[in-house]
Amino acid sequence: MSQILVTNLSFGYEGSCDNVFENVSFSIDTNWKLGFIGRNGKGKTTFLSLLMGRYSYKGTISSSVRFSCFPCTVTDEQAQRTASEFLPELSAECEEWRMICELSELGETADILYRPFNTLSHGERTKILLALLFSCGEQFRLIDEPTNHLDESSREKVKEYLSGKSGFILVSHDRDLLDACTDHVLVLNRKTIDVQSGNFSVWWENKQRRDSFAEAENEKHRKEIRKLRQAAKQTAEWADKSERTKIGFDPIKENDRCISTRSYIGAKTKKMQSRVKQMEKRIDRSIAEQEGLLSDIERVPELKLTPLTHHKKTIVNFRDFTVSYDNADRPVFSPLTFSIQQGERVALHGVNGCGKSTLIKAVLSHAGCIVQPNRFSEHGICETASGLIISYIDQDTSWLRGSISALCEKRGLDLSMLCTILRQLGAERSQLVKNTEDFSEGQKKKLLIAASLLTPAHLYIWDEPLNYIDVFSRMQIESLLKKYAPTMLFVEHDTRFREAIATKTIEFSEYE
Repeated sequence: MSQILVTNLSFGYEGSCDNVFENVSFSIDTNWKLGFIGRNGKGKTTFLSLLMGRYSYKGTISSSVRFSCFPCTVTDEQAQRTASEFLPELSAECEEWRMICELSELGETADILYRPFNTLSHGERTKILLALLFSCGEQFRLIDEPTNHLDESSREKVKEYLSGKSGFILVSHDRDLLDACTDHVLVLNRKTIDVQSGNFSVWWENKQRRDSFAEAENEKHRKEIRKLRQAAKQTAEWADKSERTKIGFDPIKENDRCISTRSYIGAKTKKMQSRVKQMEKRIDRSIAEQEGLLSDIERVPELKLTPLTHHKKTIVNFRDFTVSYDNADRPVFSPLTFSIQQGERVALHGVNGCGKSTLIKAVLSHAGCIVQPNRFSEHGICETASGLIISYIDQDTSWLRGSISALCEKRGLDLSMLCTILRQLGAERSQLVKNTEDFSEGQKKKLLIAASLLTPAHLYIWDEPLNYIDVFSRMQIESLLKKYAPTMLFVEHDTRFREAIATKTIEFSEYE
């Protein structure tokens, strides 16, 4: 066992006003199963890149181990070949027999090594690259969000696989994965960095306890400061009043007073003024103790939504509905019969490629939101209520280009309101002036979610909205949907989110 020591690490991107890291120091053991947690844009992927030596930085990162990362880059030219052919180009240590052993642990057979990489599913590609990562000798593995775009069965395989491994950093926003696969956490808080033992749930419970204590301490200091200020003000008023009586007096009304009384009044006033100064020092100390108490508390602002009410109770209806692609000899999935009633949140559940997104495209087409592609045909009935207004989030974010203001102008959204929602979702102010193509994937998803929340609609259709979205934002969105109960049709492989939000789940099965 060895350690990775980070000492006084500072790093900022060229042209950025703020550093991502500022004099950061911590240490981690290389045999840990380390979960890496933090808001989007806090620097998780950046830190992994620093470990890989991709950027120059100030401070030191010392370790006796080598680093390898997931996902590694597969070029377009390599993707046209089989994994068996190009994997030695990615790692000289790669041996095919070890790859086959690792793939068997992931529930895959060796045949996926001998099919063109670009013909494989997301899950198969992920498993090949994970098998490559763990088949290359003694290294410390840096794993960046391995379950994005994976269906539930693939996520379970990855979860089982990683739970049997050690010596890695796992960046993930999947709470189940973090709970199952980690024994320590590295947390990028708002102002500090924590390293703790335990999985996500242990850390979250401890965090809530610490946050509650910090808020209680903060309130105690605030009350003490108010009392001290009130007492200091009253004592200062007494001192001023006493000071004004030093000179001049009425010998008839104050017959017990003489000229020598003046020195007594001066001494009394000085004593009261000294007491005021002591109170002011106590106020300053209390304020200093109060500072920083709430610095790491994640304020999760309450988001708002304005769903529309349609005059019909049933807004989408399917009867024996399925689709088939051109040149296919059979439909994609078994015929489905279900409806979406107002107030329902319907989850579409099934393996990757089973037709969930295709069904969503059919609804959008019937509602007049998109033009139906010619590459598949429909069978059965898909009906949508007339005048249906839909707010849609697509899986794909690659089309985002230009400024946020250009997106608002295109969609008829209020720029200040959109920026407010983004800030509530944890976006930094500096991000809001960047072009959207320069956003991280998590920041792009937040932009699409904010635009959807800002769009009043009868039906919200979200296709895998939480890919790359941090844990805190997921909790925000869960609370929002529970409170406002909009009518929804959504696809999401985050089990906790789906179970918390869905009022009805539609299971996709292969056509029989």
